[in-house]
Amino acid sequence: MTLLDPGMDLTLRPMKYPDFYEQYRAAIRNTWTVEEVDLASDLADLAKFTDGERHLINRLVAFFATGDTIVANNLVLNLYKHVNSPEGRLYLSRQLFEEAVHVQFYLTLLDTYLPDPADRAKAFAAVEHIPSIKEKADFCFKWIDSIEKLDELRDKGDRKAFLLNLICFAACIEGLFFYGAFAYVYWLRSRGLLDGLATGTNWVFRDESCHMNFAFSVVDVVRDEEPELFDDELTKSVTQMLEEAVTCELQFAEDLVGSGLPGMTVADMKSYLEYVADQRLVRLGMPVRYGSANPFGFMALQDVQELTNFFERRPTAYQVAVDGKVDLDEDF
Repeated sequence: MTLLDPGMDLTLRPMKYPDFYEQYRAAIRNTWTVEEVDLASDLADLAKFTDGERHLINRLVAFFATGDTIVANNLVLNLYKHVNSPEGRLYLSRQLFEEAVHVQFYLTLLDTYLPDPADRAKAFAAVEHIPSIKEKADFCFKWIDSIEKLDELRDKGDRKAFLLNLICFAACIEGLFFYGAFAYVYWLRSRGLLDGLATGTNWVFRDESCHMNFAFSVVDVVRDEEPELFDDELTKSVTQMLEEAVTCELQFAEDLVGSGLPGMTVADMKSYLEYVADQRLVRLGMPVRYGSANPFGFMALQDVQELTNFFERRPTAYQVAVDGKVDLDEDF
């Protein structure tokens, strides 16, 4: 039986995919809560923002308002039922909890940054009314809908459709849309602004990177078990998907940055997004599309080429050990 065969394996012993279980255990060790993020210090910074900076942060929190909810919906509606591995479903269950923590974090962020209820209502309605955010949401919904009615992966076409959904949410949404958003946060942090937001983002960044790595681990297993699925057609589809994601995120950048802010321009964000897209393709064993370099020195510690080393260094270190004690290392 392969990972994508229809069914619901319930037996953890003998364990067929122990790496999935180890990723689940690692996620449990990295538990954090929203209450440990202090956003109060950010309010003084927000009061000093220019109009351009205020527009950027308002758009950014509007995207955050529903981004992780969309990811969680796809996990529940599409991913869980097709990964026929009890170890894998353990990890997905843990991921769902982490997405809930992210949703709570961004809710708290909006309540803190946007005290006016009318402003908060506009932020939550952004997926319908702000074109640059609606474009990204529509991209997500298109891929959710692509397999929503697929109850079992019976043939090669079904399994390719599942892989495209999985890769979309790992490489394009968690691995590109969110990485673009994180870049704005770390740009602000590099200027000594919004330390509370940066602290919470450190932990969200780590979680999202682990979600992406798990999804790519699933892809690796499927490649080993069913290599015939990974043909030129799949490579072309994934490349086109990433091109579309880069275009969506670039429209978002044009909305946020406009004619440019100190150290943050649309041209630099374009290079960064292309760089990130290429790293996703490399991880999937596919040819690079753009050949662009990372223009953001402030993203050095978040280098997407070195995620494994990134977590070994643990610059955002926050771990809850098995006995419940907390271990905090240096911040970035």
